[in-house]
Amino acid sequence: MDSASGGTGAPDPNSGEPSASPAATGASSSSQGQAEGSFQAPLSRYESQKRRDWNTFLQYLKNHRPPLTLARCSGAHVIEFLKYLDQFGKTKVHITGCPYFGHPSPPAPCACPLKQAWGSLDALIGRLRAAYEENGGKPESNPFGAKAVRIYLREVREGQAKARGIPYEKKKRKRPAAVTAAAVPANISVSVSQGVEIGDGSSSGGGGGDGSGNFGGETSTVIAASTAPAAATTTTAV
Repeated sequence: MDSASGGTGAPDPNSGEPSASPAATGASSSSQGQAEGSFQAPLSRYESQKRRDWNTFLQYLKNHRPPLTLARCSGAHVIEFLKYLDQFGKTKVHITGCPYFGHPSPPAPCACPLKQAWGSLDALIGRLRAAYEENGGKPESNPFGAKAVRIYLREVREGQAKARGIPYEKKKRKRPAAVTAAAVPANISVSVSQGVEIGDGSSSGGGGGDGSGNFGGETSTVIAASTAPAAATTTTAV
């Protein structure tokens, strides 16, 4: 009686019939493809740290008394936040009356406070400045780029340099030396020879070419100072 009825019961696993319809299978495959397409690569160390710093600052604004909104945040509030972080610092900053003031390697411990190092604060402001604009803030109203914040960081750098005896100096970029015509002797002898082997920096000479050590079309120019007052001459070796 049950077999003759038109009811739609659960499929019998021994009947050989498929357990799911093709439409359901297609929908499952589509949802799986969307899940794979939405997979994002893990954040870099910098991006992860920037996100943690941003969340920490937002939590600081929330706990502030009175509470602050991001729109009302100014450079003074940013400086207040940096001073708040000093309680979690690990850098010993000697006070003026400490006998180890200006000593880069104190021989004994002292009671001077621990603070955030200038380098850590400078990097933190850089990350928060970028996070502010990434979250919809305008560059012209960015409190992390305020002049007062830059002045505060400079004062922290100079103060810690004196207290710790470790100067913070900017690395100067080395400019390439300019080559002038006066640097080349007036009396020179130029010798050009063809078929000279030019390797890739190895002393064996087998770093390139056809293995025979002969680079067709490669030339090497040797410039040497000449003691004779004659004009420059060019000699081609065959």
